Amino acid sequence: MTARIAPELVGAELLDLTLRLGLPERDLVILAEGNTSELLDDNTIVVKASGSSMSEATAADFVVVEIAPLLAVLRDPDAQQEALTAALDAGEVDGKRIRASIETLIHVAVRAFAPARYVAHTHPTSVVSLLASVQAETAFTDAVYSDELMVLGRTMFVPYAQPGIELGQVFLERLGAHVAEFGEVPSLVLLGNHGIVAISDSAAGAEAISLMAVKSARVRLGALQAGGIAPLSAEVTAHYFDRPDFRERRAALAGKRA
Repeated sequence: MTARIAPELVGAELLDLTLRLGLPERDLVILAEGNTSELLDDNTIVVKASGSSMSEATAADFVVVEIAPLLAVLRDPDAQQEALTAALDAGEVDGKRIRASIETLIHVAVRAFAPARYVAHTHPTSVVSLLASVQAETAFTDAVYSDELMVLGRTMFVPYAQPGIELGQVFLERLGAHVAEFGEVPSLVLLGNHGIVAISDSAAGAEAISLMAVKSARVRLGALQAGGIAPLSAEVTAHYFDRPDFRERRAALAGKRA
């Protein structure tokens, strides 16, 4: 069985991260939007269940899934949505069917390239505003201030795809290309017309990346209202990632290995 219910495996840090990201005043998610996951071992993650609210999550609102079978689905060009639905099914509790989030494949794809402990997917209004605009693909290409670059690093953009098999496969392909070019998974992935994915080795890092993405979107929206965005040039930022002090600070803030 690929998915199972095991509340005892839901860590306090994952649950606390989920609740903090779900706070209404942060405007990252509403209703049953968003999902979080934690890597338990090389082949297992615990991920939020479909239809549950991040702001009211309990250990019962998570599902434990095996990575390898879902990776096989991701890598199968002929895979059907029905196969994914069956793989995410963890059974029934009190007459209610429990399934891992339909976006579990995003969480699985990340772990195909790196053993990141935490992945957090949310739909911040300010960020989605940019990702639903004509500037979506390039909105975050260039940093606009140094702290943003410190926390978010080199972001990755994924064009819109329907959640499920389609999004998972596009995400996996884009992530592979990013890793091949830069030698690491990004801290922040931007999903066109959809939302963000924060990737970190710490719960605090996943939260910091999510919140910095929101601030970065607000700065861009404000700059556009003031006449246009003047990003930091490539020449200015070219050697940031080569500096030991930058890498150490980034590790502390974003939970990224120095």
